Amino acid sequence: MSLSFLPPTPLTYFASLVESDEHFPLLEAAASLAQDEEPAMDMQQVLDDLARLLKKIKARLPSDSDDLTRLAVLTQVFYKEMGFGVNANDYYAPENSYLHEVLRTRRGLPISLAVIWLELAQGLGLQAQGISFPGHFLVKVSLQGGLVVLDPLTGDSLGVDNLAERLGPFRETIGAASGADLDDGETPLGLYLQDCPPRDLLARMLRNLKEIFRSQEDWPRMLSVLDRLVVLLPEAWSERRDRGLVFAELGQKLEALRDLQIYLQAEPLAPDHDALRNRIDELAST
Repeated sequence: MSLSFLPPTPLTYFASLVESDEHFPLLEAAASLAQDEEPAMDMQQVLDDLARLLKKIKARLPSDSDDLTRLAVLTQVFYKEMGFGVNANDYYAPENSYLHEVLRTRRGLPISLAVIWLELAQGLGLQAQGISFPGHFLVKVSLQGGLVVLDPLTGDSLGVDNLAERLGPFRETIGAASGADLDDGETPLGLYLQDCPPRDLLARMLRNLKEIFRSQEDWPRMLSVLDRLVVLLPEAWSERRDRGLVFAELGQKLEALRDLQIYLQAEPLAPDHDALRNRIDELAST
């Protein structure tokens, strides 16, 4: 009797990686996003490439180097010597979110570069975390002399004035949407610099891809992204709703009805309740 074992699908593999927040394997989970495009992608190659890069940086460090020296050498190697940076020629290409492609081309988005940079920084013993800053993902390092916030596209250190300037348009948008007086109780800058949990970082990467595929009306690829978001954030009901709507676009009525009904049950006071109820009726009658 012969036994055959089928390899896990990209989605089941992803689900196994993000099952628990304890020891969350951010690098591996982020790299796995590309498997929807390339199921045969060599995941171990990505991990090995990062390990070799980390070894290269460590070889440049004196044995008694402090955190500031580690940060300086990391910046020099990552940005100056290896040339990691933004893909300005095709900013919205999906490949900018796929880590194996970012490692190959050394071009990506702020958040994909941040994932690689954080893996290296933490491998050097730095207290580095991501920041889910509005509009542009940032990273930070806690040093003995204080907190350093950096732009993962360039490695540039960002001061308070620069951060406030970057935040300004988003504060205005939030204030206008809520009808709030911006001069009355403005949210302190520090609240925008909190640690971004790995699960939230991964969700932001997926939502970048979701928006790219939505704008292209590429429903099959958007569905793959939404499958991952539903697995990653099972109680983010809006992702379940959006998946239902994509199922409907693809003519998969039973799946669409299931997701839309789950959303309405979970969010009975949702502002789109009536519109979605009408959509369900349409699907059920065809």
